Amino acid sequence: MTEDELFFAVFCIEYVADELRTTGDVVYKMMTDESDTLDNYVIPCYDALHTQGKDYIVHDIIDYMKSRKVRL
Repeated sequence: MTEDELFFAVFCIEYVADELRTTGDVVYKMMTDESDTLDNYVIPCYDALHTQGKDYIVHDIIDYMKSRKVRL
């Protein structure tokens, strides 16, 4: 993982947490322990995702997590 990807991952975790009205710790666990969101979606899709706006990114990640049956 590059430094840019790491910063992007933190950005995603924190803004998804804001949208879900929870903490970054909870979202991190959702993205790692409860699903493959971080390792198999956010990081591999960094090149495409980071060019989008914040709202698009947040809702896209939430949709991905829902498709993985993560309890939000």
